[in-house]
Amino acid sequence: MADSSAAPAGVPSAAHRGESELPFVTFMPGVDLQALQIDVEAGLWVVRTRFAAGITLPRHKHTGEVFAVTKSGSWRYLEYPEVNTAGSYLYEPAGSVHTLHVPASNKEVTDVWFAIRGANLNLDEKGNVASVWDAQYILDTYLALCEQAGHPRPNVIRG
Repeated sequence: MADSSAAPAGVPSAAHRGESELPFVTFMPGVDLQALQIDVEAGLWVVRTRFAAGITLPRHKHTGEVFAVTKSGSWRYLEYPEVNTAGSYLYEPAGSVHTLHVPASNKEVTDVWFAIRGANLNLDEKGNVASVWDAQYILDTYLALCEQAGHPRPNVIRG
């Protein structure tokens, strides 16, 4: 769907995408990703991620803030006692280090909305940066995965 054109001239208009317009693709085994909005220049990536039970992501650090809302399931950071469940909101300041883990006991898919500023620096066992996920990487990867899965090129909101 195109961006709304009902706004008066000179007034920015809202952008809308229905869930079916932005497909979920397998980002890695047990992790499906839907890119909602990506602003490469601002370093912002907004994604919805579905995690299978028992998934643990690499330990990582963020160069910017992260905002998360859990829609279903549960997850936690191994370094913290709090558990994120449906309806939970999580704020992470820049520089926080953690390991996302989804309990194997989950009975449903864990569905989380993330807005991330900056980069996700994946760390090796010694704390060195092993890989970097940023807005450009997520956009390029998402579009390539959509193409590989046979989806039409999604109209991800930019800016």
